[in-house]
Amino acid sequence: MKKHNFNAGPSILPREVIEDTAKAILDFNGSGLSLMEISHRAKDFQPVVDEAEALFKELLNIPEGYSVLFLGGGASLEFCMVPFNFLEKKAAYLNTGTWAKKAMKEAKGFGEVVEVASSADANYTFIPKDYTIPTDADYFHITTNNTIFGTELKEDLNSPIPVVADMSSDIFSRPIDVSKYACIYGGAQKNLAPAGLTFVIVKNDALGKVSRYIPTMLSYQTHIDNGSMFNTPPVVPIYAALQTLKWVKAQGGVKEMERRAIEKADLLYNEIDRNKLFVGTAAEEDRSRMNICFVMTPEYKELEADFLKFATERGMVGIKGHRSVGGFRASCYNALPKESVQALIDCMQEFEKLH
Repeated sequence: MKKHNFNAGPSILPREVIEDTAKAILDFNGSGLSLMEISHRAKDFQPVVDEAEALFKELLNIPEGYSVLFLGGGASLEFCMVPFNFLEKKAAYLNTGTWAKKAMKEAKGFGEVVEVASSADANYTFIPKDYTIPTDADYFHITTNNTIFGTELKEDLNSPIPVVADMSSDIFSRPIDVSKYACIYGGAQKNLAPAGLTFVIVKNDALGKVSRYIPTMLSYQTHIDNGSMFNTPPVVPIYAALQTLKWVKAQGGVKEMERRAIEKADLLYNEIDRNKLFVGTAAEEDRSRMNICFVMTPEYKELEADFLKFATERGMVGIKGHRSVGGFRASCYNALPKESVQALIDCMQEFEKLH
């Protein structure tokens, strides 16, 4: 039976990326050694890092004056690296969900933190609007896609102060104007690579403005100066990320990823809105293309476990919703084919006929 991988992360990767990485794990570049056992400073591996960085810049049209870093620690470590490197006195945060809240909590250890707006009272079912960004803050932090609650910021904001964005779960799913950001970061395990890799895009001249001592490993400048090689980087995930970047380029680039994301999301949201058994949880204008959250309608609430079992038996993997929302979550990252979305829709329609 074919499996359809809707996991929120670690999540689906293109099949050819998995196969290419598996081959390199057995024998990297004809060296007779596994990718897992070579030195990160081996002459054969440096071109992997260089090409991954170059493709990052090409696919996202990153302007001059920015560095791309490949680090460890996940986005959760970036929650403290960001204020370590950028927060001198005050930072502003938009609270749109669990990860935004965690980022804000870490920043409070470094200076004053202003919550400019929050949708917590509505269980984060929408992205706040009509807020004022304090012009005396050092930066404004946003989380562009909220995996747990299924909301997404789909446009680059205009801000009077530097913007820092957690793009863990929607990077490479739409074109972005990188020049509007001082820093973009994310865990790679959604749209880019296996878990263990963190990407950071940082504006070079935004650094060096805080007066505190920054521990060596937590300073972005350390990793810029050492080409992401200050310490042993996550070699296998970087190699897999390179293969994914090659795949994105071969498929038509980020613009094509956006077209596919819109197509898949429209298909599934249209079925959710049509089907009498299901209802979406996020405000319509803020619905995520990456993480589509829905529940049973109140009159069919008792069928929730039955549908999960029904869909799982038909090859749907990872559609159980996060405990904060309940119901179901279909994560439709770049590598998920439209056929998988259609298979889920077929399940929903078949279940509807039974009930």
